[in-house]
Amino acid sequence: MEKQVNNSANNTLLKTISNTFISAFFLLFSLVLTAQESPFNSGQKFTIAEIIVTGDTNFSEATIVTYSGLRKGEVIAIPGERISEALKKLWGSNLFSNIDIYLTKTEGDQAYLEISLQDLPELNELEIKGVKKGKKDALIKDNKLNKGVKVTENLITTTKNYLTNKYRKEGFYNTKVTVTTSPVMDSIEKSRVNMVVNIEKNDKVKIKEIEFVGNEKLSDKKLRKAMKHTKQKNLLRFLKRSKYVQANYKEDLVSVIDKYKENGYRDARVTSDSISNNNDGTLSIAIRVEEGEKYTFGKIAFVGNTIFTDQQLSAMLGIRQGDTYNGVELKKRIADDSRPDAQDITNLYQDAGYLFSTINPVEVSADGNVIDMEIRISEGKPAYFNNVTVVGNDKTNDRVIYRELRTRPGQLYSKTAVVRTVRELGQLGFFDAQQLSPNFKNANPNEGTLDMEYSVVEKGSSQIELQGGYGGGGFIGTLGLSFNNFAIKDIFKGEAYKPVPTGDGQSLALRLQASRFYQTYSFSFTEPWMGGQRPIQFSTSLSHTMQFLYNPRTRDADKSKSFNITGITVGLAKRLTQPDDYFTLSQAVSFQHYDLQNYNTGLFTFGNGYSNNLAYTVGLSRNNTHTDPIYPTGGSSFSVTAKVSPPFSLLNNVDYTALKDERAALNPSDPDDYARMGEIDQERYKWLEFYKIKFKGDWYTKVYDKLVIKSGLELGFLGAYNNDRGVIPFERFFVGGDGLGNYSLDGRESIALRGYPNQSLSSQDGGTIYNKFSLELRYPITLGAQAKIFALGFIEGGNSFDNFKDYNPFNLKRSAGVGLRIFMPAFGLLGIDFGHGFDPLPGLSEKNGWETHFIIGQQF
Repeated sequence: MEKQVNNSANNTLLKTISNTFISAFFLLFSLVLTAQESPFNSGQKFTIAEIIVTGDTNFSEATIVTYSGLRKGEVIAIPGERISEALKKLWGSNLFSNIDIYLTKTEGDQAYLEISLQDLPELNELEIKGVKKGKKDALIKDNKLNKGVKVTENLITTTKNYLTNKYRKEGFYNTKVTVTTSPVMDSIEKSRVNMVVNIEKNDKVKIKEIEFVGNEKLSDKKLRKAMKHTKQKNLLRFLKRSKYVQANYKEDLVSVIDKYKENGYRDARVTSDSISNNNDGTLSIAIRVEEGEKYTFGKIAFVGNTIFTDQQLSAMLGIRQGDTYNGVELKKRIADDSRPDAQDITNLYQDAGYLFSTINPVEVSADGNVIDMEIRISEGKPAYFNNVTVVGNDKTNDRVIYRELRTRPGQLYSKTAVVRTVRELGQLGFFDAQQLSPNFKNANPNEGTLDMEYSVVEKGSSQIELQGGYGGGGFIGTLGLSFNNFAIKDIFKGEAYKPVPTGDGQSLALRLQASRFYQTYSFSFTEPWMGGQRPIQFSTSLSHTMQFLYNPRTRDADKSKSFNITGITVGLAKRLTQPDDYFTLSQAVSFQHYDLQNYNTGLFTFGNGYSNNLAYTVGLSRNNTHTDPIYPTGGSSFSVTAKVSPPFSLLNNVDYTALKDERAALNPSDPDDYARMGEIDQERYKWLEFYKIKFKGDWYTKVYDKLVIKSGLELGFLGAYNNDRGVIPFERFFVGGDGLGNYSLDGRESIALRGYPNQSLSSQDGGTIYNKFSLELRYPITLGAQAKIFALGFIEGGNSFDNFKDYNPFNLKRSAGVGLRIFMPAFGLLGIDFGHGFDPLPGLSEKNGWETHFIIGQQF
């Protein structure tokens, strides 16, 4: 069927060319037979006495004569080249459907010419049938079918071909497109037509069967699997539909031969293929192959190498004598174009500075189906960076970018350094990671130099959070400002406020959250390069929270009963060089003061008092995720942290064993005993004593194209130095829900587990140990600079436990679902998840079922 369509298009083209040729022949012939049939000698010279314009045209006579190039008083030969040139010019304007030049009369050596022509019709109204209204504008734009365009045969033909091919690519193999025109009958003199484009897509044509003929060594199933885009009908397959697209089918025929080459059949070929229509509207494909003999690798010799030994190159190649011949794998081991950081021989040379090296595998013999190979290497000169520049940064200061570059002028070229630089620039978050590109400039193989230009596109790096909602018994309002490319040195420069000082790569965030029952204020600042010389990150944060007790009688907050928390944290993080420079060591000292004023709840047995939390946190993390921090396509990130307090029980001479025994003997129902319990707890928690260990890891794996699997693991444990003193009631883990802490007053951590209500999988006081496992399948809808949108499906499981003796890592609350994430530079990450909990909540017997979660400002 495809050949029939192509032949029809070719016939139309041939007919058009034929008609044009015949018309041109008669035009030239008309020069001989003038209107008065006056005889003249071939090629006789005449002076043009007059040129008149006749026919159906809206162009003025002067315009047409000027455009033709003929001039009154000009001496020309009739017939001759000047007449031919005038015809070519007029036809080349694509404004006319018919053009004639006549010699109307001669008087001596004076010639009188007439140019007779007819305008091409203009498009008046266009009607497109067979597609949805929202698709029509794009079709009009792609085919340039705007009102007023000249309607030519070529326009009609290209429109039909474009639409036919467009829908065939989408699987509508039987698409038919007809274009009809009708003249407009009105008072306007110019020629106009109405056009109707009728698109009959018909049903998508599915492939019922793909049959292979001549294959004995590889099964039909294995060959069908090699065809990535063209699949036969299968009810169990969802990701690839069985539609026929000719371009994809041709690619898949190449993939079939590649599959043979991977298995040693280097001479395999497709001898013929046919497509037939079935009565049920489907297609059947038959592919005949010739497999040939199976080959193995013989001797593999390296020629021209001086930088690396044969042993080093052989180890990198990873192919041994006697291995099954695999031409596809051989090509990848020499140069894998699908991965810029691949472990191949080309990258081995390029990382050693030999940018201009070339590596070519050559078959030197194929005796007895054993192929001897020579890997011929031309090393060339080592390449050095001459100039290294960055273009496109109109906000971020040059020094902020240049300190992240792994390529310097005078430095030996390294492809790994170039790839790493692109990753580091993408991880900054100031530029659109999808548009980062390293551009080679002025590469000179003879001198061994090149210039490197990194092209960046700035994106918004400041975010505003303004939201309202209902929770905690009342309306909650939140105002947050986050400036991720701040310049604190310009804070007193009025001209730098556009709208805030930017460009130094610092982060500054302010946040206010309030309701009737609580208020939270926080400030944080981060300098990623303290001192500007080394990647040592300095950070600090301040926060203050006020929680008011609920009065059941007035159903309002009682401002005389409050629980206040004031905290400060100062931290340093240093990029390491060992085991590699993806590692970061971070340290922080934090202090929190908990102040209770007439705040009597079940959380504490004392309502008036305080607690202090002085802690040191040390963490080791590694992050080598690929380029885009919003949508990583590879790599991993993990962190191990330990938060510890000083061992106060060894220093304060308090007998906690006696306090524990005394508390156990008290009756909480007795007011005096309850008051004494409060005094004991005040003593126990005056200075908090604990240690807290956490691990979190995420791994990203590209499955196909931009389809990515993210797998994750989380663990956390809160312990006590002194068992008599016990585990503190602060710093605990609360599992379940969206993971948004809202107002976490006591250092608690909210652990997301979708498919269950917030914090529903932990006891009332929180767990001291938890684990979580997750798996996400992600696919991007768009990764543009203005918005990044991706869809996801997930399965995950986790749980929390009150003590270590109850811990069972396989006792999981399981869930699965789907979600959507939207990242906009001005607002951060937004999303929604629909999760189904397969297990009951603690204390219940039926599974939890569906939950909807809204995500603001965080990633899973």
